[in-house]
Amino acid sequence: MIDSTKLSKSERILWNYGITDPAEIDLEAIAFGLGATVRYRKLDGCDARIVGNTTTATISINTNSYPARQRFSLAHEIGHWYEDRRTGVLPCAAEDIGPQNAEARSKEATANAFASQLILPDYLFKPMALGRPPNLDTASCLAEKFQASLTATTIKLAKVSPIITIAVCHSQTQREWFVRSNAALTSDLWPIKQIHHDTNAFELLFGDSSNKSTPKNEPANKWLTGLSIFNSTVKVQSTKLPDGTVLSLLFVI
Repeated sequence: MIDSTKLSKSERILWNYGITDPAEIDLEAIAFGLGATVRYRKLDGCDARIVGNTTTATISINTNSYPARQRFSLAHEIGHWYEDRRTGVLPCAAEDIGPQNAEARSKEATANAFASQLILPDYLFKPMALGRPPNLDTASCLAEKFQASLTATTIKLAKVSPIITIAVCHSQTQREWFVRSNAALTSDLWPIKQIHHDTNAFELLFGDSSNKSTPKNEPANKWLTGLSIFNSTVKVQSTKLPDGTVLSLLFVI
């Protein structure tokens, strides 16, 4: 039985609509219920934009973005409207919108956290992830069910994992971002800043292949720093993202 008092703001919206399945999450209908009309159009310099006057708003979504990105952008703008009800024009650049930015303390981060819970609500996501290995195969399956991006779903899967799990993204020059599970927050483990040359992720990053690797056991010191990695092993799976970076999901075994 779900205790609705413990739900996030986003989840309470879904709960009040009686949503019990990911397929029922209709973001345009939710926006309309909050007084916002959604339009899809070409935008220059931003992925989404909201124009409001305290009671009604128009949300514009960039048609040049891929569908999962459009969906997260819409949820992000719904978050702005729900939280701020501000007047005027608010454009949101691509770098402002993304689940990896949900922890920072800013209005954009608040909107990202709102969006993540609106698209991938814990009360639906956690039961569906329960008992599944925290790898990219699981994330891909759940991403399809929730109509979410692989990146957003991987981050959510890492966060809710009951074991030490880390989602990390590397470019050819550095670690771009990472997210740890609550179980990992109590450890001294941190993902390395530059990807190790003897990993499948390195081959994906510097090679031509865009295929997802198979889950593989690797020494923890190829991926993590910290005193507790001594003689530890991780299971890791990686994939190349459209922007050329590599996303990896790993957990300590």
